[in-house]
Amino acid sequence: MTFGAGGHSSEILKCAENITMYALDRDPLALDIAKQLSGLHGNRIIPLEGKFSEITRLLDQHDVGLNSVDGVLLDAGCSSMQMDTAERGFSISKDGPLDMRMDSDRDPKQPTAADVVNALSEADLAKIIRTYGEEKHARKIARSIVEYRTTWQPITTTKEFAYVVSCAFSHREAKKQKDKLRRPVHTATKTFQALRIFVNNELNELVMGLEQVEKILKPGGKLAVITFHSLEDRIVKRFLRGIDYSEKYSMSIGEKMRENRTRDGDDNRPQRWKEINKKVLEPLEEDIIDNPRARSAKLRTAVKIH
Repeated sequence: MTFGAGGHSSEILKCAENITMYALDRDPLALDIAKQLSGLHGNRIIPLEGKFSEITRLLDQHDVGLNSVDGVLLDAGCSSMQMDTAERGFSISKDGPLDMRMDSDRDPKQPTAADVVNALSEADLAKIIRTYGEEKHARKIARSIVEYRTTWQPITTTKEFAYVVSCAFSHREAKKQKDKLRRPVHTATKTFQALRIFVNNELNELVMGLEQVEKILKPGGKLAVITFHSLEDRIVKRFLRGIDYSEKYSMSIGEKMRENRTRDGDDNRPQRWKEINKKVLEPLEEDIIDNPRARSAKLRTAVKIH
């Protein structure tokens, strides 16, 4: 969850013999790759086409019931394969149609990113950019989008959209945009992230996926989750520690856990998960140099107790 281009799956199959791997992805292209890779590994990979929220139903079609899966790797967000394909509309650096749908044409009714930026109000766009991109310049960016589409034309390509977003920044503000290696980052990076998350309903899918993972994993089964921004990681951390997603952020983790148990009327309610690493694992500097896209990755692992 998800299969992507099969990088993680290939490594798992190298070191784990006699396993059956169910490869979930909502991207039809990824499923084609899964079928090809399965042929190279004795048909041990079974592709599942769908979203995180559909995993229980899809496994049931293969007679895989609840409390029966040994391990789950959940890799959230956009795959490198999608980012590298200009026609998919995820990339800032490669020009293509402003699409961003992970499902591609699987759901013809799903709005594209272009539909969103050309139809929503300035207030709604600002809310999306601020909430899902954690972008402090959200209002200026939303204003720039609306002014451009009203004065000139609808926004239809990634290059055009990146330009419109960049117009909301002064030269000094643009120069401040840096990654963990202190390298320049495009001013539209957070806005692209926000739009992608909104178009694909990613955070809700992550929540529903985690809840279904708890159902399909057997007691003692292991979960590993890779996230790429704080919104995703916050959801995973709260899920593993039994903290309600709506809790205010200012409380400490211990306070939130105690308040949740007290509210449910059972201060001795057992935890459902035991975290293998209490602290989130992040890439080392050499990992980031080798793979710059890993710079924001975070890994959390846990064992299902009950």
